[in-house]
Amino acid sequence: MTDPADEGSRPPVPPPRAAGRDDDAQEASAAFQAHVRAAREEFESHVAHARDQFGEANERIKQRMGRDLIVAILIGLAIGVVVLASLLFVKWAFAILAVAVAALGVFEMGRALDAAGRRFDLVPQVTLAAALVAGGFLLDVWMLWVLVFVDVAIVVVWRLLAQMMSAHERTVDDIVTDALAGGFVQLYVPFLASLAMVLLREDGGEWWVLAFLIVAVASDTGAYAAGVAFGRTPMAPRISPKKTWEGFAGATLAALSAGVLLAWLMLGMPWWVGLPLGAVILLTATAGDLGESMLKRDLGIKDMSSWLPGHGGVLDRLDSILPSAPAALALFLLFSPLAVA
Repeated sequence: MTDPADEGSRPPVPPPRAAGRDDDAQEASAAFQAHVRAAREEFESHVAHARDQFGEANERIKQRMGRDLIVAILIGLAIGVVVLASLLFVKWAFAILAVAVAALGVFEMGRALDAAGRRFDLVPQVTLAAALVAGGFLLDVWMLWVLVFVDVAIVVVWRLLAQMMSAHERTVDDIVTDALAGGFVQLYVPFLASLAMVLLREDGGEWWVLAFLIVAVASDTGAYAAGVAFGRTPMAPRISPKKTWEGFAGATLAALSAGVLLAWLMLGMPWWVGLPLGAVILLTATAGDLGESMLKRDLGIKDMSSWLPGHGGVLDRLDSILPSAPAALALFLLFSPLAVA
């Protein structure tokens, strides 16, 4: 006979149904983990495929347009964040940024002119450029015009005196060309930038500066996208073979759309003000782009520098913005009375 005490000391045997439930739970957990693993592998496969496709598309764009799209986008976003933050928080922060950018632009131009055989006085050029842009923000308009005249006169006289003291002989044509090139640099970079500073210091001027920057960037982006996708007909083959009329059509659509939205939503203007805003900035931006392309072709270079990967140099980003500054100032003076209170 079995001793009842022995039976009481034995551990209870789990019911068969409980063991079955544990097996089911383990199977369900294993199935879930397998499902998650399969979903993750499928997702990684899709990401890798999309990355490969984007890389191939980027290579095609890079071969056609000569730019690395990914790097250009990242650099552009970084520049946009810095400009937006400095412009909207305190005006003087954007003014300081403008002084630094103009000085870098003059430095780039000086290196390009030196490489082309021109004589360029870097220190006075950069110093006067910084003073001129700062003057646009700090001085009255009539004093700014006096400063422009003084800057150009100093640059020209400095170059003539430097040539007189130089041991290297140059022809009269070369000397005159050097002096004119120096004066042109002051008018092209810091003077046009100083007009943006004149606009900036007006009441609500920061919004107009932001508006014309956005329209210029939208025009450039629209031209790039439409040119890559549909570009067939060269616009100015002797100046810039990669610019097309299809790209210009894309730029027109982007600039007008941006102008209307900005006038309505940001500037407090009637929506139709955005049409002349978009159209005028479109024309000045396009003219500036083509003008710098012609200048670079004459100097025998592709980009002003390689400081901004995917974009070229500082002046390669300012080519459409600098000529748009006086146009934006004129538009502000013309349409600001229409602002909705």
